[in-house]
Amino acid sequence: MKLDTLQKLYTEELRDLYNAENQLLKALPKMAKAASSEELKDAFEKHLEQTKGHVERLEQVFKELDERPKGKTCRAMKGLIQEGSEILEQDGDESVRDAGIIVAAQKVEHYEIAGYGSARTFAHLLGQNKAAELLQATLDEESETNELLTRLAESIINPEAVRESELVGASSDR
Repeated sequence: MKLDTLQKLYTEELRDLYNAENQLLKALPKMAKAASSEELKDAFEKHLEQTKGHVERLEQVFKELDERPKGKTCRAMKGLIQEGSEILEQDGDESVRDAGIIVAAQKVEHYEIAGYGSARTFAHLLGQNKAAELLQATLDEESETNELLTRLAESIINPEAVRESELVGASSDR
């Protein structure tokens, strides 16, 4: 496809987001299962439900555009999920792995925030105000999830990982 109009770029970005969200629908349950922290499990389970809503909103946007809600393969999300999967497979301390899972999840959230922010801006510029509102609602949820992950990392997960690392260090010094 030739990207010669903002409308075409907007549609391509929506397709990318649609595929990314559908990939996440498969990845989030694995992340929740791998997390040892109950708070982190809960955050992933909540975000799974939100992600279902993100897919539905994108389907509404496609309907407004009179386009089929099909996704092109989002290679970036595929790579981010693969990177996260590598962390899930690592042996080691649970709290340290949880810290790594948060890093992987926040990379995903930042990618989505960039994509939804751009798509929302395109929708505004193209006069598609209903679509812009739907995209903004998802952008808000993605930002809230990112903030929740930051709070969990700073207040619970990372301090636990530090304590575990200190215990490992103290036992190896003997």
